[in-house]
Amino acid sequence: MNDLFAAVEQTHGDPRDEIESLRAALHRHNHLYYVKHEPEISDRAFDEMMHRLESLEAAHPLLADPNSPTQRVGNDHAADFAQVAHRRPMLSLANTYNKAEVADFYGRISTALAGEPFEICAEMKYDGLSISLHYENGRLVRALTRGDGDVGDDVTANVRTIRSIPLQLAPGQWPSEFEIRGEVLMPWATFDALNAEREQAGLPLFANPRNAAAGTLKNRKSRAVARRRLDAYLYSLLGDNLPTNAHLDNLEAARDWGFQVGQGMALCHSLDDIFAFIDRMDTARHALPVATDGIVLKVNSHRQQRMLGFTAKCPRWAIAYKFQAEQAATVLREVTFQVGRTGTVTPVANMDPVQLAGTTVRRATLHNADFVAGLDLHENDTVLVEKGGEIIPKIVGVDTSRRQPNAKRIAFATVCPECGAALVRYEGEAAWYCPDQTCCAPQIKGRIEHFISRRAMDINSLGPETIDIYFDKGLIRDAADLYALQVDQLSRGGKRLRSAQRVVDGIAASRQVPFERVLFALGIRFVGEVAAKTLARAFGNIDALRAASFEALCSLNGIGDVIAQSIIEWFEKPENTSLVERLRAHGVQMAVAEADQQPTTNTLGGGAVVVSGVFARHTRDEYKTLIERHGGKNTSAISAKTAFVLAGENMGPAKLEKARRLGVRILGEDEFLALVGEQ
Repeated sequence: MNDLFAAVEQTHGDPRDEIESLRAALHRHNHLYYVKHEPEISDRAFDEMMHRLESLEAAHPLLADPNSPTQRVGNDHAADFAQVAHRRPMLSLANTYNKAEVADFYGRISTALAGEPFEICAEMKYDGLSISLHYENGRLVRALTRGDGDVGDDVTANVRTIRSIPLQLAPGQWPSEFEIRGEVLMPWATFDALNAEREQAGLPLFANPRNAAAGTLKNRKSRAVARRRLDAYLYSLLGDNLPTNAHLDNLEAARDWGFQVGQGMALCHSLDDIFAFIDRMDTARHALPVATDGIVLKVNSHRQQRMLGFTAKCPRWAIAYKFQAEQAATVLREVTFQVGRTGTVTPVANMDPVQLAGTTVRRATLHNADFVAGLDLHENDTVLVEKGGEIIPKIVGVDTSRRQPNAKRIAFATVCPECGAALVRYEGEAAWYCPDQTCCAPQIKGRIEHFISRRAMDINSLGPETIDIYFDKGLIRDAADLYALQVDQLSRGGKRLRSAQRVVDGIAASRQVPFERVLFALGIRFVGEVAAKTLARAFGNIDALRAASFEALCSLNGIGDVIAQSIIEWFEKPENTSLVERLRAHGVQMAVAEADQQPTTNTLGGGAVVVSGVFARHTRDEYKTLIERHGGKNTSAISAKTAFVLAGENMGPAKLEKARRLGVRILGEDEFLALVGEQ
């Protein structure tokens, strides 16, 4: 309580001094509670300090600080994620799955270093979302996701809500500028509690902690991120003025500065040391509070790392050893069937609970009818379950010796479990579908959820849970119904007036979404974002597209027989043409705006183009639009088929090396703009 009393005593002094005192104390207690797990004060005392700081900051807005402990709760403002180039590329690691491959790696290091002694740092491989944290003068200034390795999303506002990540370092010997990398994770306990809440609310469950963490970190409202209580483990310190030449020593220094560095790391001086660490952690990992899927082995010396260098994709001085998937036997009790947005019917195995890789497993996907038939599943079979990649449960076998006499074979559903329509199977596809798009509730809600999604109409004031509520209340039955919603319908007797107004305003704003995204939002089967852009630019409006012949559709680059036939069949259904007309009546864009009707060419002749780096004259997205407008295709990976790379500043060295090795042309901004005649 000393910190609390010391801070409160300053109430009548300079507010700046009291604010700084409270911030320092709260940062310290936050670290003790969330990183060291050694709290010194009660939750109530902590809350009192926080409330005092909040009131002082509200009274003195000029003293606001984005790294204040009060910002841990986030806010409700929707944020777009700017793309920022990494100062140092975030490369992936090569994977190995057995000890023989680990021995090969060790031998390659020894040969490359010409017999020079070396150490290997062995550490747990956490299964989360990669993050890069940048600090200047002890303050967090930027947090980036991995992205494509060269450019990541700026998620700083959301990362500030993760309490194990320090916002302001205590005084120490840290460099004035450095980067620290790690994984953002959702602990098992948080994941299980979150799924229990969703199950009770009748909402879809998250498949695994990694997906839940990734989806949470990319939520556009930091307050929602704060409620999920993500965690972070750091494993790599980078910068020009690091404390030592040794990777492990630098991580221990980072731990002293206040970072949560992974536990259980060890220096290995021989191959036997590495194998002993693998065997030890293969058991110990099950007691960890977060998901892991292997061991990372790194040459400990930064000098030797530089000597070893990189391949086109990954460092030569590190490798990831993946644990063998853990298996367990349990009893299959029932197979149920779920219906997706497109009508796909997926079988799900419901089993007796079994502990597997640190969590309780009750359900596993069975993929499709062919998968079920291949397993020859019978009622009450004893099945062998494993977690692929330590995360996704799957049934890999059946113990037929335990099969009960006269047990019935599991039959795939013949009718939709939601609406009762007879299922159909299209030629060449493994899945069965419910064809009744007009009455099947999961399909209807799924289409609306697709319609409001970020890359479609981007109605960020709505979400799947809200769509479920509106649907169940009978307020909406298709996307056009959204535009008829009124504030008084949604405000629950005036109790949620502000949130209802945000929903209505968000829907109204979507009327300005350009036609190509509207076309994608309609959810025509096989028409993705790229195809929607191609169709919008070729036909200009919805009426011309509806009137287009099969031959006219197929003549477009990237529009084949399957997409063309799907478009024709979609417009043949009266409910779809009615939807289009109702959306048009509500002011949704059904034609390309005149300002966007720019001439197209085939200058690039369908060639694949990779965009990499940071540009001065246009954004990456603008360059991708130019590439498509001039007949090119945007791709992310360089291959022998790549026509050229459009390269900006800070292009990743791995991509640059691969392009040169394959003889792929590299064009700068000016060269590219001259090529397509846009200078």
